[in-house]
Amino acid sequence: MTNKEYRQAPGISRSELQLFRKSPAHYEYQKEQTESKTTPALIFGSAAHKYILEKDSFFDEYIVAPNVDRRTAEGKKIYAEFLEKAEGKCVISTEDYMQLIEMYAAIDRVPLARQLLTGDVEQSYFWVDEETGEQVKCRPDVLTEYEGKKYIVDYKTTDSCENGHFERSAKKYGYQLQAGMYREGMFQCKYEDYGFAFVAQEKSAPYCVRVYICTDDYIETGYDEYRALLGLYHKCKESGTYPGYEGFEGEVEYLTERE
Repeated sequence: MTNKEYRQAPGISRSELQLFRKSPAHYEYQKEQTESKTTPALIFGSAAHKYILEKDSFFDEYIVAPNVDRRTAEGKKIYAEFLEKAEGKCVISTEDYMQLIEMYAAIDRVPLARQLLTGDVEQSYFWVDEETGEQVKCRPDVLTEYEGKKYIVDYKTTDSCENGHFERSAKKYGYQLQAGMYREGMFQCKYEDYGFAFVAQEKSAPYCVRVYICTDDYIETGYDEYRALLGLYHKCKESGTYPGYEGFEGEVEYLTERE
């Protein structure tokens, strides 16, 4: 199953549940948008995932643009011919492609990172939650083994792997939720217990890498958040109501003077 087919398949995903952390209204608004927002950062992040995890099939989905001056007649001609060949593929610049090559080499310089990123890549899993009856899905980057234990491994690009920086990003972007939800998905689909690890890599040279092994407590807390957000999603579906920050009860916040 391709990533596009996975996104179109029924089931609530981690990225969608993530929106409920802000409010159900944000989820509902995003769902109704007919066009997804594509930014250079998102394109590069997707290309990095593909190249780092599935280098051999990278050019099935991506194509590198030629370095030409499109202000000249010759440059325009070359680029027009290139676009004909690029139909159906995502275009990345030569500069970005060279960066991906360097990032791949940096991963190879950290044996543990390369080991964790080697296994069953980009497989899709679907299950029905017994408590809510909701269809749920996940698509782990890698399923592998480390020190005799099965692991779900997620590759993340980040601005910095300095002490504390990735941890703050993990909290901001709901990585703990992902760990808890994906482990539950693997148990539901494969009836096996998995650990969870992140391989984080900086997006600027020298593209340093850091491996984070999640503790059981970390994953359990993420699982609790998954259960709470899935319950909220189910409640919204059943009621047809997707409230904002006020919640279902129309809560009021009070501003007080800080001592």
